[in-house]
Amino acid sequence: MKFSEFAELMFIGAGLAMDAFAVALCKGMSMERLNMKLAAVIGLFFGGFQALMPFIGWLLGVQFERYITKADHWIAFILLGFIGGRMMHEAAGGGDGDGVCERLDIKELFLLAVATSIDALAVGITFAFLRTPIAPAVSIIGATTFALSVTGVAIGRRFGMRFKTGAEFAGGAVLILIGLKILLEHLGIISF
Repeated sequence: MKFSEFAELMFIGAGLAMDAFAVALCKGMSMERLNMKLAAVIGLFFGGFQALMPFIGWLLGVQFERYITKADHWIAFILLGFIGGRMMHEAAGGGDGDGVCERLDIKELFLLAVATSIDALAVGITFAFLRTPIAPAVSIIGATTFALSVTGVAIGRRFGMRFKTGAEFAGGAVLILIGLKILLEHLGIISF
């Protein structure tokens, strides 16, 4: 693999990882203390799904492109909106309050990982069209997302406990805004 191809895949990986980074930042904000084991689990979920989705997209290739691209933004919007709304509800005192702190809700983490990696499915389809070698592509994307997610948890934790309730509420709002951004980008209303 040429350096230019490697660099291109790194940029693609970093771009795809931004939603996961933002969610990891929110998760870190709600931790009472930095727990690298939990940070690694979050990184593995996000990195794993960020690698899996382009592989699935690559396998699907041309046959299902029109169906996938018609729904991916709605799925991400609904999942992120639901999870963000729940986080905001808990931060406002409407929940048990410990759902996002020291323990991880695996179902929630699964939904977050899926929601933040749906765009990568379309990238995988593009890889099939461009005949991109899939093994290095998904490895670089997954590793980049893992590293950025763990970093996001650490950064979020550093600044989060000072404003715990506000951070949880803001984290939920960020998830909703990410979902809205994904939806508006795919509808062609905004472009980033």
